[in-house]
Amino acid sequence: MSFSYEEYADMHFVYGFCNGNTTAAVEEYRLRYPRRRIPDRRVFTRVHQHLREKGSFPCVNRHAERQVQRNVEDDDHIIDMVQRSPRTSTRRISARLRIPRMRVWQTLFADGLYPYHIQRVQHLEPADMCSRLDLCRWINSNPRVIRNVLFTDEAHFTRDGVNNTRNSHLWGRDNPHGTIESNYQHRFSVNVWCGVIGDQLIGPYIFPQRLTGAIYANFLRDELPALLENVPLQTRLQMYYQHDGAPPHFSQVVRQYLDHKFQNRWIGRGGTQNWPPRSPDLNPLDYHVWGYMKAMVYEQKVNTREELVHRILSAARSINNAAVLRKVTSSLVTRVRKGIQADGGHFEQLV
Repeated sequence: MSFSYEEYADMHFVYGFCNGNTTAAVEEYRLRYPRRRIPDRRVFTRVHQHLREKGSFPCVNRHAERQVQRNVEDDDHIIDMVQRSPRTSTRRISARLRIPRMRVWQTLFADGLYPYHIQRVQHLEPADMCSRLDLCRWINSNPRVIRNVLFTDEAHFTRDGVNNTRNSHLWGRDNPHGTIESNYQHRFSVNVWCGVIGDQLIGPYIFPQRLTGAIYANFLRDELPALLENVPLQTRLQMYYQHDGAPPHFSQVVRQYLDHKFQNRWIGRGGTQNWPPRSPDLNPLDYHVWGYMKAMVYEQKVNTREELVHRILSAARSINNAAVLRKVTSSLVTRVRKGIQADGGHFEQLV
């Protein structure tokens, strides 16, 4: 392996710096020049002996020296492109500089740079942050109240679910040309309500397709008490009811019932404690339950509405794990503290 005169000079300096210890010299050279080729420890000895006996460095391959210089310039261009545009791709860098993509990856890794996924978050209006900050501060000052909050939400399950084809692969020696069917003509869907309190999953309950304030009020009065039968009586007596600001939740009949049933103990639009809009990152249903449930439901193609309902109920039974749900709800304490640090803004990237 041939090196440039500059590299030989640096090797000799590092060799002396390490008092002739070639193993230490290799590590020191690697730390000082991470983007260079790292010589074998015997090279350090050969360079020192050659300089001592002949008064010069070993012969330099001019082509190799030019190649080293060119490689260093390419490395600088690669790092510069990434610093100017962190979202750029290795494919684009490779095409623009006309160098192999593997060389781009090696240069970036050697410089301590790694690719990270961009996280999708809910859009927030300017006024949302104050409302989110108020809720986070309220929970942070009353951390024990979390175990008595019934967090609720509704989710829409369709026939096709969500198919992210960029994460779906079929391995093979030849392209199998795999496909995923979408049923645009024969559609059906299910509107599902679920709740989480402490370490218990409540529900699911299947709503009609179109939820109205009257239907929701009937559910709270006639169906919810039966769903809460397995919740300890002491917890029910201290329970807070939470829901978001969807129009059926804000109807007058619903608010009147909650004011009567949960006096000063319901969280939502118009409630004792306001629930901020566009805040799925503060609801265990949104940041845990729905994702796991849909992953189970859509493992295989759904053919009928009855089959979809059956899978939803089966997935709920699998998710209803006390140890897991206890961790999920208790993690809300960490989330609200991160929300306070972010002044009510996005904090998912901090969790």
